[in-house]
Amino acid sequence: MKIRNLFFVFLGFLAVVNAEAQQKKYKAHTVAFYNLENLFDTIRNPEIFDEEYTPNGKNSWTHKKYKQKLANLSRVIPEIGTNDQQKEPPTIIGVSEIENRGVLEDLIKQPSMAHLGYGIVHFDSPDRRGIDVALLYRKKDFVISNTSSIPLYISDDAGKRVYTRDQLLVSGHLDGEEMHFIVNHWPSRSGGEKRSSPFREAAGALNKKIIDSLLTINPKAKVMTMGDLNDGPYNRSVKVALGAERKKEDTKMNGVFNPFEEMSKKGLGTLAYRDAWDLFDQIIITGAFLDTNDNDYSTYKYWKAGIFNRSYLVQQTGQYKGYPLRNANNEVGFSDHFPVYLYIIKEVK
Repeated sequence: MKIRNLFFVFLGFLAVVNAEAQQKKYKAHTVAFYNLENLFDTIRNPEIFDEEYTPNGKNSWTHKKYKQKLANLSRVIPEIGTNDQQKEPPTIIGVSEIENRGVLEDLIKQPSMAHLGYGIVHFDSPDRRGIDVALLYRKKDFVISNTSSIPLYISDDAGKRVYTRDQLLVSGHLDGEEMHFIVNHWPSRSGGEKRSSPFREAAGALNKKIIDSLLTINPKAKVMTMGDLNDGPYNRSVKVALGAERKKEDTKMNGVFNPFEEMSKKGLGTLAYRDAWDLFDQIIITGAFLDTNDNDYSTYKYWKAGIFNRSYLVQQTGQYKGYPLRNANNEVGFSDHFPVYLYIIKEVK
């Protein structure tokens, strides 16, 4: 009887060992987007409206405050998406509301980021305040092949052009696999949501045009479009103009899937206004990133997405308790938006 029991114990041990041997291993990359909320230097630029972010301006934007803002942001960025399973900082980070390339160079030189080897892709845009979008990428993982800044042409009721942010397209290879990233900051809701909606619908249409052009070259192109869209996942600019789907199973190879729509329906958000949350910050992906029926992860596929809202990014007291901890009352915060992120994974042998 004892020998028989030992035999079954041994069989059980072999089963466990065999199961562990057959466990698949995956490599993951984090892709993130973060609105940095007015990352301005302190130097007056006469070509843009940046007076309020100078030492003598409305915000008394001193060198001390600027350095604190850099320190705050450099704390957040390496932590976006990190957890027990993913300890590496984001590989790709789209950012908005930055004044120029110089502020990003100062940011990636901060002690908590200098060793991470980030590169910068940035173009000056025609925005009247001078705020731009940009892409940060870890040079050891992502090799750039092409970059372009694509203007959005929109006009007001009088037919005068409204100058807003360009859409940044960056193409390259992540661990040898071709991918494309579009960074956005769509027109604001200035003048009211309804009145300004056509501007964002135009931005969504331009986004779709860029994606479609990439899919024409390669029907299985892996494209991510990300940004502060100034609209939620349910608005016309995202649902109709861009055509983003809520469910993976409804997304065709030449379509786009928005993992943040489901979060929005659950009441989650990245910014708050008058005690109402909205989810303007999104990362949307083409069908080639979605899982196949046979669970083929030989190339990078979408795993899951999230909002990065750790407690130190949240206002803890006062009227705006629970909101993102932004600059207020002469104190330097982080941003009025929470960052968003998603993971892509690939099986490794």
